[in-house]
Amino acid sequence: MPFSVHGILYTLALLVLWRPEDLAEACSCAPVHPQQAFCNADVVIRAKVVGEREVDSGNDIYGNPIKRIQYEVKQIKMFKGPNQDIEAVFTAPVSAVCGVTLDATNKKEYLISGKAEAGGRMHVTLCDYIMHWDSLSTTQKKSLSQRYQMGCDCKIVRCPSLPCEISAPEECLWTDLMIEKQVHGRQANHYACVKRADGSCSWYRGVAPPKKEFLDAEDP
Repeated sequence: MPFSVHGILYTLALLVLWRPEDLAEACSCAPVHPQQAFCNADVVIRAKVVGEREVDSGNDIYGNPIKRIQYEVKQIKMFKGPNQDIEAVFTAPVSAVCGVTLDATNKKEYLISGKAEAGGRMHVTLCDYIMHWDSLSTTQKKSLSQRYQMGCDCKIVRCPSLPCEISAPEECLWTDLMIEKQVHGRQANHYACVKRADGSCSWYRGVAPPKKEFLDAEDP
């Protein structure tokens, strides 16, 4: 259902009136498998953050300046995105409106996913997949180069309760939250949902690219 102008203004008014402790609950994101985050993002890079400053990004409907945090980054590798290096990552100034805090001491490498902006820039929120590079598994790092892209036509379905099952052949059932009670479980860390030759999708584990025998197999 489309939003009305009055509805948007009412929501903005509530945000202004909320106390800081109420705003802390304003940003919430549904958990996603790393492959879903990769496929949903415009840009996915490995980078170091080398600088940070607050900048104005236009004005709101009342004429008040909109603040954003600009992180200057040194791109190490682009896994998905435009044909130019990303030099700046923008985010909201506080976590209450989904702003992201990154270490700008030039010591940490990050995997950063988000939305593309013009001129070698991107915007990120708490709902985007942003991780310390060293915390990723070997499989995750390898999957960024090809494996996740192979499965972007697949659909990863979160298991809400047991028992659960897929409803279409192009789905992979994600059970980490239900079985292991965590987002970064075995399937998130070590598996990719890969499309096979017959159009169906299935979980694949391994650092090496899937072999032809796996892609041509009739049964998951």
